[in-house]
Amino acid sequence: MDGTFGEKASDSASALTIERVAEANLPTEFGLFRIIGYRSLTSDEEFVALLKGAPNPHAPTLVRIHSQCLTGDVFHSIKCDCGPQLQRAMEKIAAAGQGVIVYQQQEGRGIGILNKIRAYALQDQGADTIEANVRLGFDVDARDYAQCAEILRELGLRKVRLMSNNPLKLAALRDAGLEVVERVPIELSPRAPSVGYLRTKKEKMGHLLSVV
Repeated sequence: MDGTFGEKASDSASALTIERVAEANLPTEFGLFRIIGYRSLTSDEEFVALLKGAPNPHAPTLVRIHSQCLTGDVFHSIKCDCGPQLQRAMEKIAAAGQGVIVYQQQEGRGIGILNKIRAYALQDQGADTIEANVRLGFDVDARDYAQCAEILRELGLRKVRLMSNNPLKLAALRDAGLEVVERVPIELSPRAPSVGYLRTKKEKMGHLLSVV
């Protein structure tokens, strides 16, 4: 695998607010990926893109935008489905031989890890995830996906098969001019501690879920 994973999207480069900083090979349990680091030019946020295969602007490509979840991705919490979703996305991309995961730092729907732990404490007292964020003075979901879409454009993608249950991600990519050819559901059998979390997503946030 060489070091030139796809061509930059020169037609929109002047409008980008992110820049590519570094890239390298990344061997994983799901095979060899290319890891590319980006930084925002308008904030202190950093991003990672994991790539398999050469991005093709003419081919619908499997894509996932994954918001950082330290508790789920690293510590394997079963309060949410984030960690298993990330693993499933890597499995699907490995099986397809092509795809992109954009990993953004917006922990806890954009409130950060410390406030996320504060929200967890309120959830221990009976609040759902939305109620906890609001009690702490935050928006229900403060994430923004515009720069994630820019990364996909910078990689040269134009048509995507988005692995997501979140309608806001679908809308964000379409608003950025990407063609969402297909939504690929990414659902797993819930464990008991995550049922309430998933039900809140479905009933209060409009997530496209069938398992709860």
